[in-house]
Order: sequence, then structure tokens, then C-alpha cells
Amino acid sequence: MTPPDIPGDAARRDQAEPAGLRRFREPRPPAEPRCEMCAEALDERHGHAVNVESRGLLCVCRGCVLLLSRGGEVARGRYRAVPERYLYVPSFRLEDADWEELQIPVRTAFFFRNSTLDRFVAFYPSPGGATESLLDLSAWDRVLAANPELPEALADVEAYLIDRGPGGFACHLVPIDACYELVGLVRTHWKGFHGGQEAWDAIDGFFEELRRRGEPVPAGEGRVSADEGPVPSGEGRVPSDEGRVPSGAAPRAEGRGRV
Repeated sequence: MTPPDIPGDAARRDQAEPAGLRRFREPRPPAEPRCEMCAEALDERHGHAVNVESRGLLCVCRGCVLLLSRGGEVARGRYRAVPERYLYVPSFRLEDADWEELQIPVRTAFFFRNSTLDRFVAFYPSPGGATESLLDLSAWDRVLAANPELPEALADVEAYLIDRGPGGFACHLVPIDACYELVGLVRTHWKGFHGGQEAWDAIDGFFEELRRRGEPVPAGEGRVSADEGPVPSGEGRVPSDEGRVPSGAAPRAEGRGRV
């Protein structure tokens, strides 16, 4: 039987124990987040980049975002800086039949152009992560044709996020990492078959924030290329890591494996 400690024994053991041994017993401080391109220390409002080959989503410092945003050989490589552009399309039109043909079983989905596949792909949030829809390109072409005022989304790094709410369909053009923030909210809060009030409060709050910060796109303006105007980038909020996507057609966390 081990005798009980006498008051002061622990302190005397700590004094007698070499400092080199004590460091193995003490918990390590959390690792400082660093840029996944240059290893520079990251602050809370860091940026993101997409690896268009591996579909990896990287946390990067402001300097690397600026480097990737300036054009030239670096920007034309496999990495793309995620911009910080939020637009809202009040005049967006979508028929129920087209939504059904897009094979989206839930109220929300996001669509982006995959430059490697050279086509649009569609994903929707689910309790298990982002799920890819078997997108019917003819149906999506009709959606684009019916909405000529939709600004052109930058391939790989921007998406059309569509929500089928009580008042009809709403469309936002957002950075791709915002879509995975929504995926993370669903994964974190969803309970049971219907989700629960906590999940729906989080989802509704997410879209309220999008409407608050999104710049409205005037109706009848015509399709505007993303190259025709500046696209701010580099200092967006940090999305939840829960939003990493388990598919090769969408961004995932670089170097962290699939979630």
C-alpha cells in the first residue's frame, strides 16, 4: 500500500526534480498558427488560398494573399487567393422545376466552376459534410440564362450560394470559404432528422449576415466579368474548420487529409 502524501511532499519533489524532466510532464502550449505557404505567424483575420490541383484550402498570411492576387506566374500556378467579395442578387429567379432537376434535396446549395474539370460543380451542406450533387448542366445553363445580371464568379474561389427560403430563392456570390463555414455550422449544430432549433437559428443567422454585408446587384445590369473590376481579398473572417469537404471536386484542408 502506497503511503499518503505528506503536505509539502509535492513541492519538495518539484524542487528536487530537474527542470529538464518537468517540461515533459507539463502540458505544451498550443502551437501558434502559421501560414501554410511561408510559415509566417497568422493573426485572427488571415486569408485563404485554394490549391486547384489537390482542392486543398490553405490558411495563408496577408503577404501571400497579395502575392497570389497580383497576377503573373505565381497567380497562374496551382494556388488561387480566395477573394473577399460578397454580392446579393435581389432579382434572382429560379423555378421549382429547375431546382428539382438540379437534384438538390435540401434548401441550400453552392455552385462553383472547377477549373481542373472545366465545368460547374454543385455541393450542399449535410450533417456529414458537403455532399456533391449530380449536377445537370442543362438545368444550370437555364438558371444562368434566366439571370443575366449574375456577376461572373471567379473559378475555384467564388461560388453562387442559393438558399430556398420561405419567401422564395435567394442567391449570393460569396468567397468559397464562406460556403464551408456554412457546412461547418450544419455539421456542428445539426441534431436528428430535422436539425433542431439550434441548427436552424445558426443557419438563419448565417444568411442574415450575408444579406447585411452583401452589396446588391442592380437588375438588368447584364453579366459582369470578374476581371472587369477589383476583387478585394485577403482579410476575410476565418471560416470554421468543420467545413472541410470530403470530395476531390471541392476544397479540403491542405495537408490535413479529408474530413
